Amino acid sequence: MLRFKSITLTIILAINCLVSVSCSDSSESKKPPIPSFTYGIVNIYPHSADAFTQGLTIYDGILYEGTGQYGKSALRVVNLETGEIIEERRLPDSLFGEGIAVYNDKIVQLTWQSNTGFVYDRETLELIRQFSYPTEGWGITYDYDRDQLIMSDGRSCLYFLDPETFEQIDKVKVIADGSDVYGLNELEYINGEIFANLWPSFRAARIDPLTGEVTGWIYLSGLASHARGSGEQDVLNGIAYDRDANRLFVTGKLWNKIFEIELIRVEK
Repeated sequence: MLRFKSITLTIILAINCLVSVSCSDSSESKKPPIPSFTYGIVNIYPHSADAFTQGLTIYDGILYEGTGQYGKSALRVVNLETGEIIEERRLPDSLFGEGIAVYNDKIVQLTWQSNTGFVYDRETLELIRQFSYPTEGWGITYDYDRDQLIMSDGRSCLYFLDPETFEQIDKVKVIADGSDVYGLNELEYINGEIFANLWPSFRAARIDPLTGEVTGWIYLSGLASHARGSGEQDVLNGIAYDRDANRLFVTGKLWNKIFEIELIRVEK
């Protein structure tokens, strides 16, 4: 009798093991693919073709833009409807401007390889202070849900900064299907997700800021034919979201247009 129980127990354990393996394999094989999105054009607006766009954001209906290149970098307030530069603050010629973010009554602007960022008064563009960081500066956005800045440096990590001290409080590696995602550039925080341009491409990623997982791919290559310049660097860069009106805008480096778009999921 004891021998029978032992044999029975062995069979039960073997069956449980097979079931467990089968469930695990089944779950893994059914992991859904990352969703893909294309776009529909809602509106087209003029954009300064000399703007090497590094940062783009909308706050209270006003469009702010950070531009790059040595000797040409600036922070701009732009009339979306006309493309007119309403106000501009130039950076020193020795600095290469990068991403910008607007929060409360301030604007923050990064520089590329100078390890230096600037904080301006949003109304006057007067310099309030500057701060430093150990990495390159690429993109930056403001997470209004958790009151923190999120910064990229062109690699695969996102850095979370205290908006008052600019100290790093966390970081996360961005991953898609188990692989690191590189080239994280201009950022925009949109309804709990981070939208990130991937340099040097015409693709953007939707990212969960808590896990770093890519939750969607956005393909925007078709826009280039409408607005792209002739240079090799004229890639997609610039995502702005108007929270008040629920409008999404994109542009690129040296593009002569800004596009208001709607995202369309690609059904597979």
